[in-house]
Amino acid sequence: MRYTIKHQIPGRIRIGLLGRIAPADACAITEIISRWDGVRGCVIYPRTGSVAITYAGQEAPVLQRLNELEPAQIIDERPSFAQLQAQAHRFERSLGEKIVGLLAWRLAVRLLLPPPLRFVYQAVCALPFVRAAARSLVKGRLDVPVLDGAAIASSLLQGKADDAGSTMFLLTVGEMMEGYARDRTQLELIQSLLDVPERVWLLRSTVNTVNTRSGKGTETASTTNTSTEEEILVEANTLEPGDRIIIRTGSSIPVDGVVQSGLALVNQSSLTGESMAIERSATDTVFAGTVVEEGEIIIKVGATVEKTRLRQVVSLVEQSELNRPEGQIKLEMLANSFVPWNFLYAGVLLALTRSLERASTALMVDYSCALKLAGSISSLAALRESAHLGATVKGARSLEELAQATTLVFDKTGTLTQTTPRVAKVIAFNEWEEREVLRLAACLEEHFPHSVARAIVNEAAAQNLNHREKHATVTYIVAHGIASSLDNKRVVIGSGHFVFDDEGVPYPTKHRRTVESLGACGSPLFLAVDGELVGVICIHDPLKPGIADTVARLRKQGFERIVMLTGDNAATAARIAAEAGVDEFRADLLPEEKYAVLEELRADGTKVVMVGDGVNDSPALSCADVGIAMGDGAAIAREVANITLGSGDLEMLVRLRKLSEGLSGRMRRSFRWTMLFNTALLALGGAGILQAGTLALAHNSSTVVLSMNSARPYDVG
Repeated sequence: MRYTIKHQIPGRIRIGLLGRIAPADACAITEIISRWDGVRGCVIYPRTGSVAITYAGQEAPVLQRLNELEPAQIIDERPSFAQLQAQAHRFERSLGEKIVGLLAWRLAVRLLLPPPLRFVYQAVCALPFVRAAARSLVKGRLDVPVLDGAAIASSLLQGKADDAGSTMFLLTVGEMMEGYARDRTQLELIQSLLDVPERVWLLRSTVNTVNTRSGKGTETASTTNTSTEEEILVEANTLEPGDRIIIRTGSSIPVDGVVQSGLALVNQSSLTGESMAIERSATDTVFAGTVVEEGEIIIKVGATVEKTRLRQVVSLVEQSELNRPEGQIKLEMLANSFVPWNFLYAGVLLALTRSLERASTALMVDYSCALKLAGSISSLAALRESAHLGATVKGARSLEELAQATTLVFDKTGTLTQTTPRVAKVIAFNEWEEREVLRLAACLEEHFPHSVARAIVNEAAAQNLNHREKHATVTYIVAHGIASSLDNKRVVIGSGHFVFDDEGVPYPTKHRRTVESLGACGSPLFLAVDGELVGVICIHDPLKPGIADTVARLRKQGFERIVMLTGDNAATAARIAAEAGVDEFRADLLPEEKYAVLEELRADGTKVVMVGDGVNDSPALSCADVGIAMGDGAAIAREVANITLGSGDLEMLVRLRKLSEGLSGRMRRSFRWTMLFNTALLALGGAGILQAGTLALAHNSSTVVLSMNSARPYDVG
C-alpha cells in the first residue's frame, strides 16, 4: 500500500493515504489493521485521508505490514451495507463524544495551566496548521490553510494564546461536523442506490429419471438418469458463490466471477475508465458492473451480490465527487481567488489602525470553505434525491447540463411506447403454422433484454407454447435482429432491412401484399429459415399512458425542441409522434444514423438530452450532452448513459428536470449567502465591532449551518 508518514512518536504513527477514504474502505482498513499483532488501536480520518495507529513495541513490524497490504485485501474486507450503517451510527455517537471531550480538554487547559505553559501548549498545537500553511506557500498557493495558519500565528504573536486555542478548536470542530455531514449524505446516497434490483439468467441442472424394462420371461428393470440444463430468471441478490449464470449481448454482469465457457467482448469502463471492450473467455475474471457488448459467456459466481454491488455503488459515489458541476467548480475558483484579498484587507487595516489585533480579524473569515462544502453536499443531496426517485445519476454535472438543455430527443420503442408491447398478429407462410412461427421466435428472442423480445416471449407464454431450446448459440446483430441455426439451417429474425437486404432472403410479392395489408397493426418482424421467409410477427406498441401530458410539461419546463428517432417505418412513427405531441420525427434510422442526428442537433450550439432504452440507442446516448436510459432497457444503454431511470415512467424525467433546476438554484443561493454574510463579518471585524474569536465562531458556525441546509431534501413533487 502506498502511503506517507505524516507524524511519528514512540507507540504512535500517523500515515497519509492518497486522497479521501471511502466509508467502505475506512471500515475495511480499520478491521485489517486492528487485527495485527501489537496494534492497540486504529483511527481513520476519511476526509483527510489519514490513519492513526497506536502500537506496542517497535514500529518496524507495523511499517512492514503496511508495505505488504494490498488493495485486493481491502476490497475483500469491505463490509456489508448493514455493517457500514452500523459504523456510521458509531461515528455519529463518537462525534458528540469527541466534541464534548475537546471542549472539556480546552476548559481544563484554560483553568489548570498557568499562562506561560498555556502559551507553549497552544504554540505546539498550532504547529500542524503552520506546517499546512507552509506547504501551500511552497507550492505557490495562497489558499485557506495559509489564511488559517496566519490567523493562528497572529493571535500567538499578540500573546493571545486563548484566542489561538479558540480558533483551532473551532476549526477542528467545524471540520469534524462538515466531514460528518458529507459522509452522512454520501451514506444515504449509497443506501438509495443499493435498492435498485437486478435480474439474471441462472443455469440450473436437472436430473431426469427414465425407467426401462428388458429381458424375456423374467423382466428386469433399469433406471437411467440424464442431466439437462435450463435457464431460469432470478433476482441477482439470490445468487450464491458457485452458481452459474449466462450473460449475453447487451446485458450487465451483476457479480464478480470467472468465465467457464464462451467468448465475449466486455466493456469495463465503469471500473477502468477504458472505453474499448476487452475479450473475455474461459478462466478469465470478470467484474460486477461491466457489460457484455458482444458475445455470450457462462460465469461461475465468485462472491455474493451484496459485496460486489456495494463496491460498484461506492465506486460510483466516489466518481461523482470528480464529476462535479461546472458551475460549482467556477464558484470554488472564484472563492479561492478572494484569499489574497483577505491579506490585502489585513494589510490595509494594519496600515490605517496600527493594530495587529484589528488586522487579524481579516484573517478569520474566508469564502472558500463554505462554498466548497455547500456545493459538494448540495450535489450529493441531489444525487441522493434522484436515487430516492428511482434514478441513478453518474455525477451532478449531468444534472447541471439537464437544467441547461433546450433540445430533447426520444427513442420510440420502449421509451415513448409501452415497455410491454404486444403481439398483434402472427402470419405463417409455406406450410408453417402460426404457433410454430411464434414458438421459434420466442425461443430466439428470450435471451435479449428488449421490449419487443419480451412481447414475443409473453405471447408465447400466454398461448402455453413450450419453446425449449433446440437451436445453436444465438447472435444479436445490433439494430437488425438475431441469427442462429436450427438443424444445420440458418435462422434469422428481425427487420426487413436485415432479413431481405443483408441476408438476401427473397420477399415474394404475394407475401409483401399480405404484410402491407396489415396497415396499422404495428411494426413487422420477419422470420426466415434456411433462406426462406416463413412468418411475420406484427408488434403493436401503444403509447404509454400520460405521455402526451408528460411531453407538454417538459415543453413548459424549457425544452424548446422535442424530436423522436426510430428505426421503425414512417407510418408508425408519424402516428406515435402525433399522439405524443412531439415536434418532429425521423424514421427508418440505423444506430449510426441516430448518432449523426445527435451530432447535427448539437452542432447548433444547444445542449441535447437523449432518452433511449435499447442496444441500438447506445451510440446516440453516448453522443448526447445528457444520455438518459430506461431502467428496464438494455444494460449497455445504462452503461453509456449519464442517467438511468429506474422505471419506464417518463414522469420521472419531469421531476429530474425540476431537481436539476433546484440544484442550480441552491448553489446560487449558497454563493450569495456566503458572500454577503462573510463580507459583513469582515466589515464588522474591520470596524472593531467584533473581535477575532467571535468572528471565528460566527464564520465556522455559519459554514456548518450552510452545510446542514445544503443536505436537506429537494422539493421535486
